[in-house]
Order: sequence, then structure tokens, then C-alpha cells
Amino acid sequence: MRYFVTIRGKTVSVEVGTGEVRVGDETVSVDLAGIRGTDMSTLLMDGTSYRVVARRDGGCWVVDVGGCHEVAEVIDERTAVIREMTGDPGPSNGARTIRAPMPGLVVRVEVDEADRVEPGQGLVIIEAMKMENELRAEASAWVERIHVSRGDAVEKGQLLIDLAPLSDA
Repeated sequence: MRYFVTIRGKTVSVEVGTGEVRVGDETVSVDLAGIRGTDMSTLLMDGTSYRVVARRDGGCWVVDVGGCHEVAEVIDERTAVIREMTGDPGPSNGARTIRAPMPGLVVRVEVDEADRVEPGQGLVIIEAMKMENELRAEASAWVERIHVSRGDAVEKGQLLIDLAPLSDA
């Protein structure tokens, strides 16, 4: 199975086979075993063992391998083709608007205007149907403008935060 993995704005092709993974032009032997009831796994890669913690967070994976923490977007080959056909750029350079994914109540805004944010950093928490949903940055960016505050009721699609790419700041 072929995937495209984006970390810190860089995308690499990853092909997963039985007992091996090809990352770009390099092939490594791997054995991954999950630890039941946890987000933790053990990864044996080319004879070296690593502790891996991975959890899905919205459209990204938050991964910790041997103390190195990263946020990764992982898409399969089919999704990549659909994005290409529809003109969807996928991961951005940080410029984007954060919109409410559903109607709800703003519980907390975790950033201020002019703050620098990093991938995976929390931006705003919305409560919907008694569940809190944290919206996170997908790329390094500056908080350009905040359109909501704590206690605001929001509708699906409502503009919450504008982010500007670091190069424009």
C-alpha cells in the first residue's frame, strides 16, 4: 500500500509491504507490534527497537518515536489522486482559515493574535453535543485574526481564526 506522509511541510512517498517499508528511495525492514489497550507500539526497524506512540487527531497523526514528537498528515494514493483532480492543495504553508466543523459553543481560545503556532498546537476548543473538540494548527503559522471569544455560539462553517504563513509575517 502506498501513502504520502507530510511532516513540517515536506511530503515523502511511503510504500508499506510485508516486513518492509520503502520511504522515498530507501527500503528498511520493519516489525510493528501494538501494545493492547494503548496508543503505544514497539517498532523494530533494521534491528533497532523504538517505542512509538501514535494517535489520530482530526486529519493528522500525532506521533512520538523515541522522544521525537511530530504531527503528520498521512493520505493514501487514492486521496492524493482525488486532490490532484479536484485542485485541493492538501497541506498548506500555514495560510488558512479555521472554521467551525459543527455548531457549538466556544469553550476556550488557546491563542492570541500575533502568536506563532506550530503543527498540532491547539487553537480553539468548541463544545458540541457535550463533547469538546480541539481545533489544531496543521502547519507553522502566525495567528492573524481571531473572530470569536469564549462563550460565543458558532454555526457550522463559521470563521473562527485566520492564520498567516510565516513567510508573510
